[in-house]
Amino acid sequence: MDYATSDARTPADASANAPASAPDRTPLGATADNGLKIVVVGGFGVGKTTLVRSVSEIRPLNTEETMTRAGEAIDDISEVRGKSATTVAFDFGRITLDARNVLYLFGAPGQERFWFLWDRLFSGTLGAVVLVDTRRIDDSWYAIDRLEHHGTPFIVACNDFGGPTHTPEQIREALDLDPHVPLIDCDARSRESSKRVLITLVEHLKTVYAAQAAQSTQTTQTTQSSQSSQSSPATVKSPELAL
Repeated sequence: MDYATSDARTPADASANAPASAPDRTPLGATADNGLKIVVVGGFGVGKTTLVRSVSEIRPLNTEETMTRAGEAIDDISEVRGKSATTVAFDFGRITLDARNVLYLFGAPGQERFWFLWDRLFSGTLGAVVLVDTRRIDDSWYAIDRLEHHGTPFIVACNDFGGPTHTPEQIREALDLDPHVPLIDCDARSRESSKRVLITLVEHLKTVYAAQAAQSTQTTQTTQSSQSSQSSPATVKSPELAL
């Protein structure tokens, strides 16, 4: 589990691992017209696998492997001592929005040695969640940098590890976030909390893409107007007719 307290099983964790036929899981529709890709990204051990697992309506696909002593020389585990397994490719989950639209959730691996996979995962992504452990804010820099490089809209969700409390202003300053990027708190172990994260992202995406569509329409109209003016010759009265 991509969470610092993976060895301490909680009721929320047990529920997240329940079979797909459990009562709280919504039956899947046979087809969907639109699959919307969302990526959950962040540093090592910030809770990405836990979030995908807690909110997915299907039994998540994950690629966790047991951590060994050999990895201690490569991955910094000083802040995640309770972590016994780690994602080596990606996590995958699904949420049905309505009869025609579904969200496909991809959880990215957090270790630096797997960062080369991120650009592939970002391809075709509608938006992203940057999951942050405020005890290790520096681990989130690369995720935000790559998303901004790709022009992918994102929100930032601070996962609750019970550490020191920081104000939103302090976190925004530490991450150098643009004012328009939503910043929220969450508990990745909670299905309801994880749902609020995704709802916040979807609402942010609607705002971003609506603004882009309006700007594109305005640019097109301005261009067409300019071309029309250039293509229409000026009307000059002939001296013979201007009597």
